Amino acid sequence: MTKTPLTLDGLETAYDALATAIDRAGPDRSELFLVKLALLQAQALGDAREFQKQVDAALQDL
Repeated sequence: MTKTPLTLDGLETAYDALATAIDRAGPDRSELFLVKLALLQAQALGDAREFQKQVDAALQDL
């Protein structure tokens, strides 16, 4: 099954949800939250190589 990429509106909605969740986690737990979220997303993606590509993309231009 091919997944359709998010639209710009969908990305904005995802960004807002992520920002809100990071705020809810608080500064002491935001890193743990992000690791847990990344692992859940890796499992949902179901492809370790594709997940590595996404990790590499996220590291670009930090």
